[in-house]
Amino acid sequence: MKHRIVVLGAGYAGAYVAGTLARRLAPADVGITVVNAEPDFVQRLRLHQLAAGQEIAAPPLTDVFGGTAVRLRLARVAAVDPERRVVIVAENDGVGGGGNGDGGRGAIEYDTLVYALGSRGASHGVPGVAQYAFDVAARPSALRLRARLDGLDARGDGGSVVVVGDGLTGIETATEIAESRPGLSVTLIARRELGAPLSTGAREHLRRACDRLGVTVLEHTGVEAVEAGRVLCADGTVLASDATVWTAGFTVAPIAATAGLEVAADGRIVVDRTMRSVSHPDVYAVGDSVHAVGDNGLPLPMSCASAGYTGRQATVAIVARLTGGTVKHTGLEYVANHISLGRRDGILQLVGHDAKAKPRFMAGRKAARFKAAILRMSLWTTSHPTFGLPTRTHRLATAASAPTGETAVRPLRSGEAARG
Repeated sequence: MKHRIVVLGAGYAGAYVAGTLARRLAPADVGITVVNAEPDFVQRLRLHQLAAGQEIAAPPLTDVFGGTAVRLRLARVAAVDPERRVVIVAENDGVGGGGNGDGGRGAIEYDTLVYALGSRGASHGVPGVAQYAFDVAARPSALRLRARLDGLDARGDGGSVVVVGDGLTGIETATEIAESRPGLSVTLIARRELGAPLSTGAREHLRRACDRLGVTVLEHTGVEAVEAGRVLCADGTVLASDATVWTAGFTVAPIAATAGLEVAADGRIVVDRTMRSVSHPDVYAVGDSVHAVGDNGLPLPMSCASAGYTGRQATVAIVARLTGGTVKHTGLEYVANHISLGRRDGILQLVGHDAKAKPRFMAGRKAARFKAAILRMSLWTTSHPTFGLPTRTHRLATAASAPTGETAVRPLRSGEAARG
């Protein structure tokens, strides 16, 4: 009987893990199923561009996994039962078959589970967010915001957009909308000083960019409620808003916690250094879903970079354990923040070992081009998960059907390839 690997989610982390495992492990020994709610790969890092009105590629997952033995199941994950090693899925209405995918409902059994369900926008309990605010945390919600902005542009009377949240997503969303839709008035509400985590020079550049694009910034301002047509601030300020965009943080679904997996206070799965659940050793977590401690001793932030690091480590560990090899430690670093400020401006902020901004940064067109190159590379590598990997697949060890034992662990040396 084949060893059943089930990957939940096909974002940056999940798609990479599934495609790489399919290349590294012999299909005669392993069956890999990816469960995802949408049929296309979503470039989440570019959803603010999609909302602003730009066309963003979304390659079908059947193409992404083309040439591999990966089976795509188009469905929503409803629950996980780690004691029975079962995933409960619910049918996606209107999404079905074609290629190697199918919709459906029921239970999917696994021997190894890779949890990569990512994150979603966090309302923080603020009244009215769910009813009246838009977000750019998922493709459907970004498209709804895009339709709303199209309607405001069509009116031609200078509608108002209020972006709540001064993290990277909020900054990118506000500046992108302001540049792409100059007829709209854009306000960014920042709970702290604008760009607080950045170096002094980068903060100054960010402020100049907002001024250039006409983005009004309200600093040290909290939001008490979102209503239809307005935002109520904690200091009593009332802002008229034709479209309120909520970017005040991200959270994970309660599926892992409800399943009984050990999770951190924020609901992310607690793992060991190899991305394996500390409570259920046949479960791995990657991307935004994982509470992983980086090489600096601090939890990795939710980011595309973290998705890459945790996905690579999980893949190396799974291949080694299933094939009886040595589990190796890959790097878990966080060295920079990349912020786009429209299409022609940006900031690359270097980050030190303490996760704080270094004085050195890059800004302007060069930084914008640098981030655009990273996004293109991320899409390409996700869409070509087998490129550059060894052509020889690895057969499973005899006891691989129950991968609960530990093999030797050592870190990768500088420049050494990760091999199972």
